[in-house]
Amino acid sequence: MTTIVIIHPGEMGVSVAASAIQSGHRVLWSGHSRSEKTRQRAEAHKLIEVSSLTELCKQSEVILSVCPPHAAEDVADLVVEQNFKGLYLDANAISPQRTIQLGHQLEKHGINFVDGGIIGGPAWKPGETRLYLAGKDAQVIADCFANGLLETQIIRDEIGKASALKMCYAAYSKGTTALLAAILATAESLGVRDDLYTQWELDEPGFTNQVNGRVKRVTSKAWRFEGEMHEIAETFYKSGLPEGFHKAAAEVYRRMAGFKDADEVPVLEDVLSALVK
Repeated sequence: MTTIVIIHPGEMGVSVAASAIQSGHRVLWSGHSRSEKTRQRAEAHKLIEVSSLTELCKQSEVILSVCPPHAAEDVADLVVEQNFKGLYLDANAISPQRTIQLGHQLEKHGINFVDGGIIGGPAWKPGETRLYLAGKDAQVIADCFANGLLETQIIRDEIGKASALKMCYAAYSKGTTALLAAILATAESLGVRDDLYTQWELDEPGFTNQVNGRVKRVTSKAWRFEGEMHEIAETFYKSGLPEGFHKAAAEVYRRMAGFKDADEVPVLEDVLSALVK
């Protein structure tokens, strides 16, 4: 049994923690400065609460960082300050270049580092969510989820490769959703949305409903995807490719961020209204 810490047990993080628990490990968390919703999630899935980050770092062998992209370095810095010396997985949606820098920083302080990229939604169903891993200690992380619903795959020893795969995958899956949202909002503002639907149905019956569903469902996560789009833009730029498309996608998601805490999926007209400014 390994003692594992999950930093930020949000909707994705708590599912990762649950897979570790299903695999026979102890998972710790700290409720300090966390929301009541986060506390309810952690308690529902049997995470063990400790009083502080200091205690988390003292008791744990493995730390899993699953947080919004902007917070990746802040979380790592907090762990370094606690003199943690175990194994650290960064499974955040950040560029490979940023991942490499983060790994160097942690290893300089005696922390073993593994690069991770999660593809799929929260891991509550078999075969739907995969954690790609890169690094010399990747197998240790994979073993933490051996019997859980989160699937793992080691792709390289080289840090940055798992993050690179995540960026390239999300560039399409989330980037095209942002593009479709912008197309709908533009068509609405020009008074041709119904005409566009007619043409789409001629091309591919059912496509209209698919697009409308994607655009409405993404609103609850748009606040997080904004940062991810900036990471993808940076990844493209550092690879010698144009960054502008995903910077624009970040702006689309920024305009939808107000739907974060909505109690239900919004109506499409409200989403399009938020997009047109």
